[in-house]
Amino acid sequence: MEVLIVNESKHAAPRKFIQTWMELLTAELKKRKVLTADQARRELTMVFLDKKPAQKINKEFRGKDYATDVLSFDSMDPSSLGELVLCPEVLKRQAAEHSLTYQQELGYMLLHGVLHLLGYDHETNEKDAREMFGIQDAAFEVLLKKISAR
Repeated sequence: MEVLIVNESKHAAPRKFIQTWMELLTAELKKRKVLTADQARRELTMVFLDKKPAQKINKEFRGKDYATDVLSFDSMDPSSLGELVLCPEVLKRQAAEHSLTYQQELGYMLLHGVLHLLGYDHETNEKDAREMFGIQDAAFEVLLKKISAR
């Protein structure tokens, strides 16, 4: 998966971590037959925003007036998997709440966002939520082991 990073936040984007994580994530989702070879060849855009612009987008597209960790947007371009909008300030707060490092929380939310772009949704019903979080949590455990082995 080709990753394009647009950082419009005041926080540095851990580009090397993102590249490594996305390579491992792509391989893991292909192995689980969640991601096709065609989807794996597509471009994924990641946009990092500070809280106020992230809150504005969340309100505009979801009707929720707060900054959130990740938003997923489909693309009309067949060469693109879509776009993830991430808020480092929210991710850092959640990392502390979940006893994870910032990179681990970022990795978890990248996985979450990619699953949304692949059509998984945890907000439709309990069955879909169980399916999505089952894939997400199992893949996350594998990815954590692989990234720490590097």
